[in-house]
Amino acid sequence: MGASFPELRDDHVAFIEAQPVFFVGSAPSGPDGHVNVSPKGGDTFRVLDRRNVAYLDLTGSGAETIAHVRENHRLTVMFCSFGERPLVLRLFGRADVVTLADAAEDGVLARFPPDVGARAVIRLAVDEVRTSCGYGVPVMELVEERPRLTEWAEAKGSDGIAEYHAAKNRRSLDDLPAMEGL
Repeated sequence: MGASFPELRDDHVAFIEAQPVFFVGSAPSGPDGHVNVSPKGGDTFRVLDRRNVAYLDLTGSGAETIAHVRENHRLTVMFCSFGERPLVLRLFGRADVVTLADAAEDGVLARFPPDVGARAVIRLAVDEVRTSCGYGVPVMELVEERPRLTEWAEAKGSDGIAEYHAAKNRRSLDDLPAMEGL
């Protein structure tokens, strides 16, 4: 059924690249606070090498993952197959929030298509890859990507996005700094 690996194999990378959606899970430190799971899609995930991955974090209604990663660096990324071959693949490790300026300077931002709604790059140093059967995941078909987030961000423009970050993404649900100070 399940297996554990110290790094990504070629078949893992191929699986990741074929998935139209992934999920990130994070939580604040300590026994209180909200556990967060966020779906991500579009052309926003990159395997940098066998032990490092990154995703382009797009502006959203909250900034829980950024706040949690800034606080404790814990992050899990999950991919699951909705196709005929069942599989769930999780990446466990320590993450960092990289500003767009720093991501541009070190070259990682160039690996993603431009997006006015981008607010950061989340990098994960993978310390464990785990697979499981995925038998409980339904077989589904991708109809299309939703264009609404891109349309919304483009209509706001870069100044409007910056204002939105200041108003809505400054702190997390648990009052941790998110975009504040980035």
